[in-house]
Amino acid sequence: MKLLKRGQNRFNIYCTPCHSRVGNGLGEIVQRGYKPAANLHDQVRTAQPISHYFYVMTHGYGAMPDYSAQLTPEDRWAVAAYIRALQLSQAATAQDVPAGEKVQSLKAIAEGEGHAEYAQPWALPTTAVQAYPHITKEGTPAMAPANPADPTIVVPASKPAPAAAK
Repeated sequence: MKLLKRGQNRFNIYCTPCHSRVGNGLGEIVQRGYKPAANLHDQVRTAQPISHYFYVMTHGYGAMPDYSAQLTPEDRWAVAAYIRALQLSQAATAQDVPAGEKVQSLKAIAEGEGHAEYAQPWALPTTAVQAYPHITKEGTPAMAPANPADPTIVVPASKPAPAAAK
């Protein structure tokens, strides 16, 4: 448990901005227009060996930079173990809970820890447009709404082509 708690701590610091606390790839910076992060719960990611996560944190992958300067090898293994535990938790059933253990909803936990503002059901997106609202149907990155009360997405104007060199 000590290793998983350390992994959770490091995951929450370094991974959640892109992957979110639940690992669905919809972290805060992704919601603000950064390239979509991997959903750690999709079939491809859950089939990967735990060493894959250590390797990616060490060397980077795609848009994800390496985190070898931020995370020691021990912490990278702890995060990898936490990712696997997070994946297992999202696929858990009532039969996976040991007898006598108390099970609480995320809402109850959030309220109990004084985060009532987060105590709401979190609906998962059902389509790519809902999952990545900052990407238009044409695949063009869009700007986040200037006013959160007005969910209008503004697509940035394309830059003019550079003038040909003479």
